[in-house]
Amino acid sequence: MQNRLIMHLSPRCGAKTRAKTPCLSPAMANGRCRMHGGKSPGAPPHNSNARKHGLYTADAIAERREVAQLLRSMRGLIKEAD
Repeated sequence: MQNRLIMHLSPRCGAKTRAKTPCLSPAMANGRCRMHGGKSPGAPPHNSNARKHGLYTADAIAERREVAQLLRSMRGLIKEAD
């Protein structure tokens, strides 16, 4: 028998490929390889990278519109004074 490394002894995926042969990639915990494993579980719970920064919240947009309106009115007052 051949000398095999531990990584070669891992369980195999076994899903059918396009050529109708079993997939021989190493299996993950769910029994399938990374290509045939199905849907991703998504981001982990409480993912700090997915936190909103607040730039596009309704409050922030309303505040920016209010400031822009104040600037427009001030520019109008400056033009009237000249």
